[in-house]
Amino acid sequence: MFKKLIGETAFKAAGWTYAVEPNTLENKQVIIGFEHTSMMDAVLSLALFQIYKIKIHILIKKELFKGPLKPLLKNIGGIPVDRKSSKDIVAQMVELFEANEHFNLVIAPEATRAKNGEERRPIRTGFWHIAKAANVPIVLMFANSKAKKGGIFGKIYPTELYHDLAIIKQLYKEHTGLDIIIPEPQ
Repeated sequence: MFKKLIGETAFKAAGWTYAVEPNTLENKQVIIGFEHTSMMDAVLSLALFQIYKIKIHILIKKELFKGPLKPLLKNIGGIPVDRKSSKDIVAQMVELFEANEHFNLVIAPEATRAKNGEERRPIRTGFWHIAKAANVPIVLMFANSKAKKGGIFGKIYPTELYHDLAIIKQLYKEHTGLDIIIPEPQ
């Protein structure tokens, strides 16, 4: 109850509104979010998850799990990732999905923006590979800082990478007006 109150207060203070489409969330999913233009998007997303009592997990490089940051990162659902491990991240995430009855992995695939915010690159596709291998849906979330609106509005079940990316692009354009850039088929 306290976490929900904090989340609602954060939204009121920031002047944002969010909505979650009914029947979108399942027990297990990969949740992707656009646009990721500032840390405020992340803070408000965490607040949204608190309001809807959604326990999330996020990938964070293992080097940050030291000292006083470790309990904080664990508390917000951080998963330490060893990028030098012989086991790839997709396999690590599949194991976590299989080991948990409820598991929500949140990823911002657009983290490839240039520092000046102007150069836009194609989104990263690791989220799709994780969802496909774990046999879970991809849930679509957005944050529009100009309109101060956001929410969770849809989901897809992964089938074929470039087909699914085209659908995700279309859904974001239709529901949010965001024009994400997807990689060209190889």
